[in-house]
Amino acid sequence: MSEMSTSWTANLSFGASTDPHEPRPGLSRTGHTIVAVFLGFILAFGFLNNLIVLVLFCKFKTLRNPVNMLLLNISASDMLVCISGTTLSFASNIHGRWIGGEYGCMWYGFVNSCFGIVSLISLAILSYERYSTITLGNKRGSDYQKALLAVGGSWLYSLIWTVPPLIGWSSYGIEGAGTSCSVRWTSESAESVSYIICLFIFCLVIPVMVMIYCYGRLLYAVKQVGKIRKNAARKREYHVLFMVITTIICYLICWMPYGVIALLATFGSPGAVSPVAYIIPSILAKSSTVCNPIIYILMNKQFYKCFLLLFHCYPPSAADGESLCQSKVTVIQLNQKVDSGATCNNQVLPETDEQVACLRSPESNVETASEDTPQMLKENSLG
Repeated sequence: MSEMSTSWTANLSFGASTDPHEPRPGLSRTGHTIVAVFLGFILAFGFLNNLIVLVLFCKFKTLRNPVNMLLLNISASDMLVCISGTTLSFASNIHGRWIGGEYGCMWYGFVNSCFGIVSLISLAILSYERYSTITLGNKRGSDYQKALLAVGGSWLYSLIWTVPPLIGWSSYGIEGAGTSCSVRWTSESAESVSYIICLFIFCLVIPVMVMIYCYGRLLYAVKQVGKIRKNAARKREYHVLFMVITTIICYLICWMPYGVIALLATFGSPGAVSPVAYIIPSILAKSSTVCNPIIYILMNKQFYKCFLLLFHCYPPSAADGESLCQSKVTVIQLNQKVDSGATCNNQVLPETDEQVACLRSPESNVETASEDTPQMLKENSLG
């Protein structure tokens, strides 16, 4: 027990007081109040935005399809972050000190890391799903199985990287201004350093690279279609371009500053990162719970239509139930060799070995289009 108390005392310090009930130096009472205001905003809107998403899933059956299961997983993990993590940090800033105690700190560090990584990995998988609908053939019969595997895999992957600090590979402790907890970035032990390096590579760098590659390929596919049907595809190309840029920029803004600060605390000279320097990156990371529902859900046309129906924003004559929420597809065939005559843009192409890009039935219903071709760009997947 004495060893645990010693470890707890060590986790508290950036050269600060070892008393966990004293405010951390470097952040005044006014500073804690300002941080509490920002966290209160994130808590309120993060909870509300993700609650709306969950309500939409419960109310509209048409949203409950394999493509949207990852979106549901992201909202569920973000809401759990708000409930189990942001609330405690918000209350601690109001008091000007950490109020959860030793075990509360371990719990806070674990659940926030776990739910945060679930959300990050789900975003990376979602980018691959969007990419694969264009470049790979998807068999509809196994869609639900693959979706469940992706959701379960995101949680298992997260647990693989968040349980080790509980059993000795690194540890969780107080960070920043003393009102939140995370992995103990400032530990100089070989075990902690190796864990931080692995965490940075496998839970931040790799997901970022996957997103950049997949969304880059997705945008390239849309541009290829635009060369064939410029008038029909131009609007969609700009929409996809806006979605891709917004997605990647918001992802980097929310998570990269925190990752950089953590690496500086780990590999920089002692005291290189002050407690106050942790605050802004930490707030930005927590703000992802507010941004994710807006970017991935409310910017999605299928969800947006259901959102309008939920709040009765459609006129009574137009709101004919869930038919407005039905997803449509744009079928894109890229880099396919045509061995025999093929129909593209309602024209029969001659035999050729050249690569072609086809845009077929842009207004087709998802059921019909999925039978015509296995390669499609789903509107509810693209937003």
